[in-house]
Amino acid sequence: MRALLRISRRDALRAKGRTALIMVMIGLPVLVITGVLTFWETADVTLSEGIVRKLGAADLRVKTSGYAKVKAQYGDDGIPYGEGAERPEKAAATTAAQVAARLQPGSRLIDFDEGSVEVRTERGYYYITALEVDLRDPMTRGMRPLVEGRHPAAPDEVAVTPAMKRRIGDTIEVTREGRRVKVVGVVQDPFDTGVVEVVGFRGVLLDEGDGRGTGWLADTPSPATWVDTRRLNDVGLVGLSRVTAESDLSAEGTMSTRVVVGIAVAVFMVAMETVLLAGPAFAIGLRRRATALAMIAAQGGSKAHLRVIVLTDGLVLGGAAALVAGVAGVAGGLALVPLLSDSMGPIEVPWWPVAGVMALGVGSGVAAAMVPAVLAGRQDPAAVLAGRSDTARDRAGRPLLGLVLVLAGVAATVLTPLTDEVWIFAASVLGLLGLVALVPSLVALTGRLAVRLPLAPRLGVRDAVRHRMRTASAVAAVMAATAGAVTAGIGITSQDAAARASYNSSTPVGTLMISAYGADDEEWARTRQAVQERLPGIALAEAFEPVDSDGRAAGLYAERLRECASCTHISPGVLVGDQRLLEVMQGRHDPTAAAALAEGKAVVFGPSTLRDGRLSLRIDVDGSTAKLTRFETQAVVAEAASRGVTSVLVPPATLKAKGFGLKERTVFARHQPEDVKLLREHLTVASSKVSVRLEGGYERDISIVMIVLMGGALVLVLGGTFVATALAAADLRPDLATIAAVGAPSRTGRLILAGQAGYLAGLGALVGAIAGAVPGVALAWVMTLRTADYVVTGSQALIARTQATTVAVPWELVGAIVVGLPLLAALVAGAFARTRALPLTRRLT
Repeated sequence: MRALLRISRRDALRAKGRTALIMVMIGLPVLVITGVLTFWETADVTLSEGIVRKLGAADLRVKTSGYAKVKAQYGDDGIPYGEGAERPEKAAATTAAQVAARLQPGSRLIDFDEGSVEVRTERGYYYITALEVDLRDPMTRGMRPLVEGRHPAAPDEVAVTPAMKRRIGDTIEVTREGRRVKVVGVVQDPFDTGVVEVVGFRGVLLDEGDGRGTGWLADTPSPATWVDTRRLNDVGLVGLSRVTAESDLSAEGTMSTRVVVGIAVAVFMVAMETVLLAGPAFAIGLRRRATALAMIAAQGGSKAHLRVIVLTDGLVLGGAAALVAGVAGVAGGLALVPLLSDSMGPIEVPWWPVAGVMALGVGSGVAAAMVPAVLAGRQDPAAVLAGRSDTARDRAGRPLLGLVLVLAGVAATVLTPLTDEVWIFAASVLGLLGLVALVPSLVALTGRLAVRLPLAPRLGVRDAVRHRMRTASAVAAVMAATAGAVTAGIGITSQDAAARASYNSSTPVGTLMISAYGADDEEWARTRQAVQERLPGIALAEAFEPVDSDGRAAGLYAERLRECASCTHISPGVLVGDQRLLEVMQGRHDPTAAAALAEGKAVVFGPSTLRDGRLSLRIDVDGSTAKLTRFETQAVVAEAASRGVTSVLVPPATLKAKGFGLKERTVFARHQPEDVKLLREHLTVASSKVSVRLEGGYERDISIVMIVLMGGALVLVLGGTFVATALAAADLRPDLATIAAVGAPSRTGRLILAGQAGYLAGLGALVGAIAGAVPGVALAWVMTLRTADYVVTGSQALIARTQATTVAVPWELVGAIVVGLPLLAALVAGAFARTRALPLTRRLT
């Protein structure tokens, strides 16, 4: 074995370029995967890892839950589940003495609270995280390490985190009462560098309604255990200690079947692509050392010896690539944590997963050398030593087996339960394996079309057909890459098209809505005045919310027709307003709709709630079914200013006739401010309940995803093509010498290689596009049926589930892959090919 390793090492050092190429192909997946694993493990701070920021040096943290009894405690906050965890309507405040009675005798307590507080800026107010605790107490050591200055020592002093961007000595206003506090120190969350937080004494930052629960830190005579926690749970308290954090059930994860299948599919695809790409590179090495192997065979070496020598190349290069890439991936993952994540826990390397990935790299190297090893055992030593071309004939693959696997893959894709993407990709693996087995036959079949090509491309294609083993590996690598890109592209594009078509909103695109739900009359008056000052000359349309006789807000809803199968399943929003709001919704003056609204009829933008010209409405107060009111009113259908608007506009007189009052808490305008966030901050000066939203329509952009898919396909397609072309250039040197001797121009060799590169990339891309279409359609089915499961970012509009499946093909992506990449491969191969011909020599016969 030592001799084999020495031979492989010397050969690797002799051909440094080829060695580097193989190591990059094998090591790149190892580098990426190990880097991601290390990054994720280090950036993810578990409860037990980050316990110091919760406890400091204390033994136990106690918080109120608002429940009479906590049946079970899960996670950091100990959310109660199960029977016996009912929340009482009124509960007396828990005192420190009551908590101490439930702890070990001799325990010491200090109180704390956490929540959020409003901070006044030049533009308005904004919420930040707030912590109330005396950081001078030794029990808080490590909770918020001091970076600069000192800890607060008085009620009018606070410490802030660096992300708040305040300096020592600055004065800030907190809460709506305008409490002025002085910054005396800068502290840091030990695991989150990006958190914006202010720390002060108890009762300075948080009012009774602001905090998420009164709490205490406890120093107990002996370490707190689950026994101490259970005693607290019996009276509605939750306890967090180092023992409970380490055994926290919420931190434990279970690996589901879909996760296992997904990992298996990903591992298989990475290994297969690596083998297909690196295989031709090993074949190049076989061609270069054919004479050395033939001499070993002439001196008594068996075919098995030759195969083992080549396999040892795979072991050496795969092992070296996996080792270098694994170390670089771990180092890179650790280096990226502070750059890409604000959260960073203790340095952690998932050694077993990393070792598994590195073993995958070694296995990929050995697998990539298998086909060249077989070819090494089949070569004729006498022919090689005589300088003649190897007479070993390439096999035509296994077309029958490939056809069976392709049909099985299609059947599995069609019959797979369309519930999850992972099963679609798992089913498509069968089809890809079948196509890999069919590729040699496809190469032989398409090679017959070369007779219609010009001389140089015809020679290139014929050379590719003669060396089908080499060609099939490159074509299969290109096919697998393009099939994955096309499959993902069809799924993502279809989901985007379905979401865009079914996008619904309560107001037209470009509508500004400013509201202050829950504000009293004085607050709303200030808000309305601030709106007029900030939006001078902008026409505002009021909307009202119904209230009962006691002034309590009532919810107003429209009943959707259950028999409307093609309509959105989301109940439309109901607005109460007059003609000005109607014009905002329509973007114009509609005499028919305006006349209907003046007559007391509702205006419906979408037919899903209308039956025989009547609209069914529901009003409830405080969510109580006992105070539920249902009634019908006449309505007409109108067209909104933009498609997808499904709201209902009800005239104020309709609700007044039912005995409900109205109060204005929302205004609308056909206006798009330059900075919505800045406008909201300005308006928060008038009321903390202000909400500002601009309806921007469907805003998802998949162009970045398409660019990533195209970039991945570009790298893999060009990589596989150029490796095969480099091998072809080595094989063609005697032929190039022959055609140069009969007067062919020097560019002929470049045209031959360019034609072969275009043929390899074109055949692989075309077959891959066809292969990716079937799972792509299945993936589109799964992804378009999920369009109701998310809310569009930045808008309250929901995406409705469509009954019919949307299949949209990204023709730009497919065209760039099928046409653009082969042309690019041909141009680059022709421009950079090394076609220096050998002088003609007399060969032994």
